[in-house]
Amino acid sequence: MQQPLCYNLRMKRFCLALFALSLLFGVSGPIEAAGPIKIGLTLGLSGKYSEMSDMQMKGLKLWEKEVNSKGGILGKSVQVIIYDDKSDTRVARSLYENLLSKDRVDLVFGPYSSQITEAILPVTEKNGYPVLVSGASADKLWEKGYKYVFGTYTPASKYAVGFLEMLVAQDLNDIAIVYADDLFSTDIASGTRKWAERFGLRTLLYEGFKDTSNFDELARTVRAANVQVLIVCGHFDASVALRLSLKKIGWYPRAYFASVGPTMQAFYDRLKKDVENVFSSSQWERLITKPFPGCCEFHERFVKAYKKEPSYHAATAYAAGQILEAAVKRAGSLDRDKVRDMLASMEAMSIMGRYGVDRTGKQIKHFNLIIQWQNGRKEVVWPDVLRTAKPVFR
Repeated sequence: MQQPLCYNLRMKRFCLALFALSLLFGVSGPIEAAGPIKIGLTLGLSGKYSEMSDMQMKGLKLWEKEVNSKGGILGKSVQVIIYDDKSDTRVARSLYENLLSKDRVDLVFGPYSSQITEAILPVTEKNGYPVLVSGASADKLWEKGYKYVFGTYTPASKYAVGFLEMLVAQDLNDIAIVYADDLFSTDIASGTRKWAERFGLRTLLYEGFKDTSNFDELARTVRAANVQVLIVCGHFDASVALRLSLKKIGWYPRAYFASVGPTMQAFYDRLKKDVENVFSSSQWERLITKPFPGCCEFHERFVKAYKKEPSYHAATAYAAGQILEAAVKRAGSLDRDKVRDMLASMEAMSIMGRYGVDRTGKQIKHFNLIIQWQNGRKEVVWPDVLRTAKPVFR
């Protein structure tokens, strides 16, 4: 049946309009509705990494909300897909395989912890997915020849450098280093021992631990070593448990430093007055007198959204969103190789400071801070130019 002339004219005009649009926007096939940019990751929302992972999730969700309120990226909204890896390497690896094959995400972020990041990298590397790591810093991650992994943290081997520098100034020379049996913690410990030697400090005890349920015996071993300073390389639970064991045996060194745990409000909530004088390294703090662009605004929005103080884990996750956003915009594409090349070559600013990596993808532009609990609050005590209080030694 022949169609009316008016119908044919409308169809002809419609086809011409479609052809013009295809020339204008470079569309060679059928025009499809733009879907969201899907970015996937796993976090240990249950298990031993839950405190830090919850903060990372909150930071990423805040970034997702805010980037979408500004129109998204490349004209598309952003959808962050997060699964609970239960702080388990095997679960995380399986979930990343699903993110790539079933969810068909456009891009990925790294999970929390160096141990779990190490487990998923063979999956992402094989499939050509660039991984921006905002929850891991073990040096060994960038010593395996991977081409698609990029760091945001100061490498683990340098976590305690600022603290060691302060020990030299205080003439505190005899130290003990104890460390958990995981990739991140062993890298902090070995790096700290090397830097301590360079500073002329004496490591009188260097010992690993596996069982985090009872640190009393380890505390007594540290006391018997007759050291002035104890450096604990581990995660949240270890920092809390060893501090309580020191209290139990009635001994405290001139200085107590622990990684990860003391940077979090949960550390204070758990220990109350026993947090006093504890040192740690932090990748971000809102307290610094010369904050990075957007630092204070991030803090205000986070507290408003979640009714709690953000730890550096939340801030660095949010910053990873900013960095990936910048890489995609500069690449002008979601093509993963183009995004990978941009992450490898660009420099950028975020709420945690400068981003820039070496040829292996290891972070070289960012530096960490040293914090100390004083009078029930965290203070930045190193570097001097950013400090909010002078360090206190017993």
